[in-house]
Amino acid sequence: MNAVSSKYSRKDIGWRLFLRTIIARAYPRIIGQQREVSWLVFDVVMPMLGVIAYVMVYRALKAPEEYIGFVVMGGAMTAFWMNILWSMSSQLYWEKETGNLALYIMAPNSMMAILLGMALGGMLATAMRAIAVILLGSFMFGVTYEVSSFIQLFSVFMLAMIALYGLGMMMASAFLLFGREAWHMANLAQEPIFLASGFYFPIKSLPFWVAAGASIIPLTLGMDAMRQLVFPSGFQFGFMGVQLEITLLAVLSVLFVTTSKFLLAYVEKIAVREGRITESRR
Repeated sequence: MNAVSSKYSRKDIGWRLFLRTIIARAYPRIIGQQREVSWLVFDVVMPMLGVIAYVMVYRALKAPEEYIGFVVMGGAMTAFWMNILWSMSSQLYWEKETGNLALYIMAPNSMMAILLGMALGGMLATAMRAIAVILLGSFMFGVTYEVSSFIQLFSVFMLAMIALYGLGMMMASAFLLFGREAWHMANLAQEPIFLASGFYFPIKSLPFWVAAGASIIPLTLGMDAMRQLVFPSGFQFGFMGVQLEITLLAVLSVLFVTTSKFLLAYVEKIAVREGRITESRR
């Protein structure tokens, strides 16, 4: 009776199991970052080289000074996209290659919790990289900020992150279903996203329908809204109004998270019922 009633024999279910799974999967990545401090150096230095290059180009072209701030913010936000692309989208494929995916599917916990824990664990290096790029870029190039609404800025950032991580979970399922092509798809998606999302220039510069199509990527709307909120003349370069972009980000958050749940359930179904992971029946 004592053994049964002890805290070690309690079986977590529901939201408790979901939260404990997130913590369990985030813990190894947080500890791993502390053991590989050199990774943090490369994560900060290498992105700054790209930011410096774009700043030099804009200054040589005598572009508006706001573009310097756009580049610094875009350089910081690339960290979140890279975390989604490599720490979430390709993760299930990598776990399959190393033999861990079968254990995840057999475990009673949610696949969404596993992916979310992996991504949040990588957020330590991601957040440090983003903050370092903003601080260094602002100091080196004299970028100043003037936030017009902290509430809207917080709402935009959080909704963009929720939608982005929902997209990452969708891509994780899709990459896994495509099998070996996952690695190539991840590499293929990297640079086009940098262009279409306007990481280093206002998305308004693109043709309207191109910019509208790129708005399916949460970072596109997120960065456009944040630039309007943190720079005094940012609204002049905005693609849409901030309130409309907040509404669209909320819709994308619900859409991507819901779709990812169904896709992950489908992956688990074909794994359990049919003994395979990918769509290929060979």
